[in-house]
Amino acid sequence: MQTEHPLTDFFQAGFDARDLGPLDALLRAKPYLDALITLFRGGEDEVLMRLLVLREIGARADAPRWSPQDIQAHFVYLNPVKLETVLLRLRQNGLLVWDSDAALYSLSEPGRVALAAVATLTQFADQDAELGYLTAQVAAGQAVGNVSRETLQHLLARLNELHADFETALESQSEFQIREARRKLESVWKWVERGTQVIRQVLADEDADRQVQQVAQSIALAQGRMLRMTGVFQRRLAELAAQRVHLGQSGLTSTNVADWLRGQSQEALATLGRDLLSFTPQPDFVVSDILLDVAEFELLERERASDIVSALPTSELAASVSAVEAERLVLAEELYALLKDVRSDAPLADAVLADTYPETAYRLSLLSLLGDAEAALEQSVVAQLVRLPLLLETDAEVEVLDHPEVATLTRGRLRPLS
Repeated sequence: MQTEHPLTDFFQAGFDARDLGPLDALLRAKPYLDALITLFRGGEDEVLMRLLVLREIGARADAPRWSPQDIQAHFVYLNPVKLETVLLRLRQNGLLVWDSDAALYSLSEPGRVALAAVATLTQFADQDAELGYLTAQVAAGQAVGNVSRETLQHLLARLNELHADFETALESQSEFQIREARRKLESVWKWVERGTQVIRQVLADEDADRQVQQVAQSIALAQGRMLRMTGVFQRRLAELAAQRVHLGQSGLTSTNVADWLRGQSQEALATLGRDLLSFTPQPDFVVSDILLDVAEFELLERERASDIVSALPTSELAASVSAVEAERLVLAEELYALLKDVRSDAPLADAVLADTYPETAYRLSLLSLLGDAEAALEQSVVAQLVRLPLLLETDAEVEVLDHPEVATLTRGRLRPLS
């Protein structure tokens, strides 16, 4: 007689837990899931102590087996009673193995796997943990020839989420949100680049599963959209910069003032606004439940940006700001004059390499706008440059330069369209 599955109570009548594919995959990994359950069940302090003890025991690679005396000597900074409780919990749940004949402790297989998973996760704690961890998992699977379709789907979902956040920032037309989105893109950029290399290898594998290949192709498209975001952010911020209101000859702009105001406390803002209002708004009615909902969101759920120190620039900066804008205009005009008569393939280095690194980087950023229909609508020397009938082509290789400030440059060429 077939025994009833312990998860039967979670299913409606007529459904057997054994027939559910996603659940079957979890049940096959149950020993490893039990190890994680043991580690993370209970209060936060208990979980941290279990992880601490297990990580220290697993870190001794030259002598992986521990005697009770070794453990007591190593964890001399822990309360002996608490330490014994942690060891008992790990041993009873199969993360530690006690060899009664040799009187030694060692990690079990599920314990070692769980510890390796935690080590991989904590490795990315100071970076963009989610995207870095997922990229590392895909790279590890590709290295051993076993790429997980589920991990690829998680990576694709994260890339799509980031792209949606970036598009939302662009649609907001808020310079502050766009700048924050660009900082986010810069923080995850290296993971996007590394993910691109891994996905190329996955797609080049002729023996890979067809479903894995399909998800990999979707990831490649998502990464391509992310790569194009750099130019979009730069162009949109340039447009917003052109719309800034300059406050006389002081060097201040509306953005400087907004930055400064955002960094002030409520008390300081109230002091600035005192005596500016000639009346006090009087609401006609207040609905208590709506008021409570709004208060709960503002106090508990709203994610607030970290404090940023933003000081107003002094009036002495006015001349330097104008000088920078004039210098960029001159650089754009020089590049336009250099490229307008190009009639055959020209090396990228000949077009962008300048005396300094900032000038070279600015020239390269201008070339990334070639063929951009939106930028071509403007009335400026940059728009004239964008409308040139040239195509920028780059290779995966870089060329080493003999230059005082630019060590390497992407190998590429400018190709006339006609």
